Amino acid sequence: MPQTKKISAMQFYAYRMMQSIPDFNILLRSKTLFHQFIVDMYAKIESERLLYIRLNQRTLRVEQYVHLRDAVMNDGIVADIGQLIILLSSFTGGPKYMHERTQDAMTYVKNLLNVFRFREQT
Repeated sequence: MPQTKKISAMQFYAYRMMQSIPDFNILLRSKTLFHQFIVDMYAKIESERLLYIRLNQRTLRVEQYVHLRDAVMNDGIVADIGQLIILLSSFTGGPKYMHERTQDAMTYVKNLLNVFRFREQT
């Protein structure tokens, strides 16, 4: 990891959750409170990632993915369109991410099925 002065929330909380042998980490021994802490920090990290994606649509070249103008020109009602935000495939839990994971899983199943068929024939 490059040494920079700025770290992300994910890097900070990942560091906080690491268990060091000589140190006593009360956070890791808090059981239910630790679970709640992890859920809260996950929500915080995900909201920060969504905010970054929303604020950096121009840098992420979203206009190359979807043309909002086409929707308006094809009898779309401008008031119903709202604000368009494109989620990247790297956003965990997004539709593109889930589609890629599904395609990966299907590839694994296809390859394993071929291996099992080969074993049955020999």
